[in-house]
Parts: sequence; structure tokens; C-alpha cells
Amino acid sequence: MEQVTVIADCAVATVDAQGTEYARGYVVVRGNRIDAVGAGDPPDLGADARHVDGRGCLLTPGLVNTHQHLYQWITRGLATDHTLFEWLTTLYPVWAGIDEDGVRVAATGALATLARTGCTTTTDHHYVFPRDGGDPLAAEIAAAAQVGLRFHPCRGSMDLGASAGGLPPDHLVERLDDILAASAEAVARWHDPSSDAMLRIALAPCSPFSVTPDLLRESAALARELGVRLHTHLAETIDEQDYCLATFGCTPARYLQRLDWFGPDVWYAHAVHLDDDALAALAETGTGVAHCPTSNARLGAGIARVADLVRAGVAVGLGVDGAASNEAGSMIEEPRHALLWARNRGGPHAMTVRTALELATMGGARVLGRAADIGSIEVGKLADLALWRLDTAAHAGIADPVTALVLGSPPPLAALLVNGRQVVRDGEVRTVDTDVVAAEVARAQAKLLAKAG
Repeated sequence: MEQVTVIADCAVATVDAQGTEYARGYVVVRGNRIDAVGAGDPPDLGADARHVDGRGCLLTPGLVNTHQHLYQWITRGLATDHTLFEWLTTLYPVWAGIDEDGVRVAATGALATLARTGCTTTTDHHYVFPRDGGDPLAAEIAAAAQVGLRFHPCRGSMDLGASAGGLPPDHLVERLDDILAASAEAVARWHDPSSDAMLRIALAPCSPFSVTPDLLRESAALARELGVRLHTHLAETIDEQDYCLATFGCTPARYLQRLDWFGPDVWYAHAVHLDDDALAALAETGTGVAHCPTSNARLGAGIARVADLVRAGVAVGLGVDGAASNEAGSMIEEPRHALLWARNRGGPHAMTVRTALELATMGGARVLGRAADIGSIEVGKLADLALWRLDTAAHAGIADPVTALVLGSPPPLAALLVNGRQVVRDGEVRTVDTDVVAAEVARAQAKLLAKAG
């Protein structure tokens, strides 16, 4: 018999196409799907239904994280005053020592933090595969299953080492044929195309300055043959733009467009430095963007043209990015920062609080090709829900709950449901012991730093 859960007496922001909200409403979950949504009192569903008291809370769709590097959770706090290229060249020697155990620990720590900050679906872009490091992709997939988040890991790759003009050291890059074989194997082993999938794979060569044109071209062809999505970094910094102009004679966006990397099956991380032609091409081709405001600020990369992207109809989601450039790894901070950075660039009308929430939910669902399944609270969609406690001292007196959530202090979670399963309750992750995870993270970081000397 399917479990029935009723969340009642809460404000509800559905983030549906009409922007439907209820000052006092309810949601009924049956199994892993939303069965009913409405205002006022829920229907009587009998003594067997599980009831969640939503008084003093706001219910939203679970947040969707569209760009992350989970392994970096055990390299936080390093290279804190560096540009992107300085940061990368400092950290590559550290990351070269990572193995599947380190990735498992790092992923568990990062995923538990994402859960505690309202995230129900996350991607990961893992592109570091040391030759003696075991199977880091399998390790992070196991960690996501343990924590209980819906997971879209990307089989990343690098094949352009420093000796050939790339940024990563030679011992961290792989051969093209090996990458393509491993990518196909990852899709065959793990990718689930079903509508209620908890696990989907994408292919993700790392960046224009760490991969060859052949890898980009071949990965795009393979992904389309296998029916999976494509992801990479794009136009994150001026340094990247200068590299592409000097190496390829064009901007990063134009370079990737030449290699068949625009389309509704592609999403880019960052997309900070876009000219009008690039922005128009994203909109015309249905290409998505993962906006990472906190990481962009941490690295001084610039402020993306998010208001322009949204106005043009580009699918835009939010991402925390790697924990080595966003030590908090907090998903609920991203809509606030997206709103503040947009207004800093374009004025007070550049973005509303509800647009910021939409980017963190439905926007992310669109970017990942999951708009029919997640991202809003609607009957038939998957039960990925975040119940935010807004009756705290930090939020008292803010009459509009969406404003309290987006502009106020990050609130505690009363509950987080992923696929109908309760992952967080009363601010605590219930699927893993976070104290044990914290100790393992400290151990893994010490081990990695000692290996790096």
C-alpha cells in the first residue's frame, strides 16, 4: 500500500506557470507523487496517512542544483585569494591525489549540506580521474543514494595537458579513446531515462582550456547517440575569453558553437562573459545556463547577464559550484545572491524575489530536462518538496513568505521530501550521521593534503 503524506496549514508557493500561491494550504503526497494541492484544509485521508504540521512554514518545490563539483568538499579553504587560473593551478596538484574513498567522503559531506539547505536534485561535474584513483564516479553515485538526493552526475573529462597548451598537469588528463569508452560505459551502467529517475548521466568535457576540440566534438556525437545531455564550463572569466581568442581566434561561445555544442540538450556553467550574439544563440537553440553567483563572486569572475538571459527566454538554473570556490555549499543562498547580483548589475527592477525562487526550482528543472517531473508543486509531479520554517526570530515580521525565504536569513527546514521520502526533518539530515561525516571529511582532507606535500 502506498504511503500517504499530508503537509497542511502552511503557505504554499507552487512555482507553477500561473505562479499560484496559497496563504494557507496543503499538499497530499501518495507514494512518490503529488496527489493533491489546494487552499484551506486537506481532505480527510484516514488514520493511516502521515501528517506533517506546516504551521509557521512555507512549502516550495525542492531546490535544483545545476552545477557542482562534489569532490572539492575536502579541499575547501584553499587558494582563497586567487583568480580562476591561479586557483586551478594551485589546486590541480592537490586534486591529483584524490581517490574513490576521498570522493565518497567529500560527496557525502557536500550532498548532506545540499539536503540541509533545501536541495532535492543535484548535478555533479566530476572530471578528475587519477590513474590509481579507483572509480570516483561510482563512489559519488553511492553517496547520493545514501543521502537520498535525486542525482544527475556528469562523466567529466580532460585530455589537454600543460605540455600541449592546456591548464591541467599532464598526469591528470586521459586519452580520448579511454574517455569515450568510459563515458559510454557510465551511461550503459547507470543512466535511467524514466520519468521518476533518481539517477541520470550526462557527458561533460571540462572546459575549453582543458580539452581538445576532438574531445568536445566526439563527446557531443556520443551523447546524442546515447540520448543523454551535455555540460561544460563556458565564459566564466576574462582569462578564459583571452585564452580562446589567442588559441582559437574567437570567443568561448563561438568556439563551442562551431563544435555543435549548442542545443536543447546542452547546458553551460557560468556563462558570465557573453556578448549579444552569444546570448541570442543560447535563446534560439534552447541551450541552458547554470548561474553560480556565489562562486563567481568568490573568484571575482564577474556578474552574469542573468536578467538578460531570462528576458530572452534562456533556461537558467542556479548552482553552488565546487566547494573549493563556495565553501558554504548552501543551495538556499543561491537565489538570494542571484537576486542581489542581478540588481547590482541592472538596478532594483532587474529581478524579483519570485523570479529568484523560480530560477532555483523550475529554472533548474528546465536546464536538466526535468520540467515535466520536478520544479513545481503540481498534481502528478514527483514529490520533491521543501518545507521552510519561517516563524523564527530571524523571519518574524516579514509578511510575505517568499520574501522572507529569498531575502531573509537562510531558514531551517522543517522537512525535505525527495521522491516522497523524508530526508531532512527539523533541520537534521536523517539519512546519514552528519557528525560522523564531518569527522570523515576532516580525515580525508588531512590525508589528501599530506599526500600533496
